[in-house]
Amino acid sequence: MSADDLPPEPDKLDGAPHPREALKHIGQGAAEAAFLEAFSADRLHHAWMITGPKGIGKATLAWRVARFLLATPPPDDGGLFGAPPPPESLDIDPEHPVARRLLARSAPGLFSLTRSVVETTGRMSREIRIEDVRRLRSFFAMSAADGGRRVALVDAADEMNPNAANALLKVLEEPPEGAVLLLIAHQPSALLPTVRSRCRVLRCAPVGEADMAAALAQAGSTPSDPQSLSTLAAGSAGAAVRLETEGGTELYAALLDLLAGLPQLDRAKAAKLAETVAQRGAEARLTLLLDLLDILLARLARAGVAGPPSPEAAQGEAATLTRLCPTPAAAQRWAALAQTLSDRARRGAAVNLDPASLIFDTLLRLEENAA
Repeated sequence: MSADDLPPEPDKLDGAPHPREALKHIGQGAAEAAFLEAFSADRLHHAWMITGPKGIGKATLAWRVARFLLATPPPDDGGLFGAPPPPESLDIDPEHPVARRLLARSAPGLFSLTRSVVETTGRMSREIRIEDVRRLRSFFAMSAADGGRRVALVDAADEMNPNAANALLKVLEEPPEGAVLLLIAHQPSALLPTVRSRCRVLRCAPVGEADMAAALAQAGSTPSDPQSLSTLAAGSAGAAVRLETEGGTELYAALLDLLAGLPQLDRAKAAKLAETVAQRGAEARLTLLLDLLDILLARLARAGVAGPPSPEAAQGEAATLTRLCPTPAAAQRWAALAQTLSDRARRGAAVNLDPASLIFDTLLRLEENAA
């Protein structure tokens, strides 16, 4: 099967390699150590839920665990020759047959459960459906390759619809021998309590600035403004890659420039910015702009309670936000407006309102509140 014949991958971030391709995992040493401790003590649970904010490396960890499990025999007492030393990391030689098969998407012991293409429309589904989970159950019904483990990776578990979640629950309740399920969850609270209760949790933490730089380098990105990028990404390497590839730091600076003129909005600049999301194929830019507005308003409201932001996400941010939101009372007003505008803008985008009008009207609401 050629690369063109392989199914699309909704778990791949535009502008970055797929998580299976990452040879090193940066910033999640504690989660790796917790898994290795359970493995070495022969307490390998059949289901693991890898949690944390979106974009911090949960999928990369899951693929590392999958590669490790398929390439590493279970721990034993070593017989007459003594037990081998426990593994110190999840690293597997890239030339190992398992690593090569995973990279080629041809490992017989692995099943990757993601959203799939709907046959009737030819488009990617917005959720993991029961048909997808049925394919997973068929995978577990087959004999394990070479009598070894079978690993299923669910990305993301909180994208399952109720029927799919209930079907997966049956697998979790009666796991096949030698099976390990790795569930990636951005919002574990969205999952059925019965699904959560059958998994051991591995928590991933936001990535620090130094690790962020290393993660971006591994993804092939060299940001022009690493501090602003790291601040806006809030510890998410995935978000940082998206911001870098889509011009997020420049867009944030343009939004901040408009706020700097409040309570008098520069309507010419506002209209020019709004028009950039009205062009054909600009849906991703509209989504990014709405996300950055959320970030900016959250940082604005926080300034009235916690003081000027540090570090700044753009030059002059601290002075602008402190001027517009000097007190806790002002922070409450901005926070209430932020929630209203966010809900309204996303409802408008969902029903295909004119993007330029949507953005321009949002900026006018900021002017009203500043006045």
